[in-house]
Amino acid sequence: MTRGVSVLIPAHDEAEYIAGCLQAVFASDPLPAGMAAEVLVLANGCRDETAALARVQPPPAGWDLRVLELPEGGKLGALNAGDAAARGGILIYLDADVAVSPALIPQLAAALSQDVPLYASGCPQVALARSAVTRAYARLWTRLPFVTGGVPGFGIFAMTRAGRQRWGDWPDIIADDIFARLNFAPSERVKVPAVYSWPMVEGFRNLVRVRRRQNAGVAEVASKYPGLLQNEDKIPPSAGAVLKLLLSDPTGFAVYAMVGLATKTPLFASASRWTRGR
Repeated sequence: MTRGVSVLIPAHDEAEYIAGCLQAVFASDPLPAGMAAEVLVLANGCRDETAALARVQPPPAGWDLRVLELPEGGKLGALNAGDAAARGGILIYLDADVAVSPALIPQLAAALSQDVPLYASGCPQVALARSAVTRAYARLWTRLPFVTGGVPGFGIFAMTRAGRQRWGDWPDIIADDIFARLNFAPSERVKVPAVYSWPMVEGFRNLVRVRRRQNAGVAEVASKYPGLLQNEDKIPPSAGAVLKLLLSDPTGFAVYAMVGLATKTPLFASASRWTRGR
């Protein structure tokens, strides 16, 4: 184990995104002095060129790149394999379709430089969507208190090894990001100012399916790990805040509300517990 950083990227058929993801990581600003850096692409059950495309991305000086090809698909199994192979004392879990800004990984490394249980993430920016519905939904969603004031960690989250030791293998659950976040008290979670680009799914139907999956993930964590709920710090917006959102962006508010209502109907139900909108 080193004082360095391990960036773990679980990737299942991510040929469209993996090169851009790695190029953004490798364009990072210098890490704090003395820190080594590695990237592990966890290609799990891929039927496309994800692994091959990852291998040809040249890491800059001071970075190491390893591609682990796992025959079985599944994000949680990939994370377990990545944790076992990672050499760094700081673990950064990055979705393959996310593009980090140059400052993000160095800021995460600095925030997690102490060998104590800590969790961190950056400030998300939703990538420009093709769908007008998704653009409207994203405008409202990015102004919710949980996004603006919390440390949600969707798309990318990081922790110290001391924090990762709070549980064994990753459990077979839908919401690994929620599970990870709730293993840390609010006082142990750090939001750094650097941004990252996170894509939102396109179109009303996909928004509903993914929102339903997110709701199911929250409910699953609450059911299986009720003790973690003591670390939840999400506060519903006040009536005044809701009114302000409505008046400032009625279209975004209406789309967000309609998606929420549609999640309560069976019309957009998926047969799979894993929903991928793109």
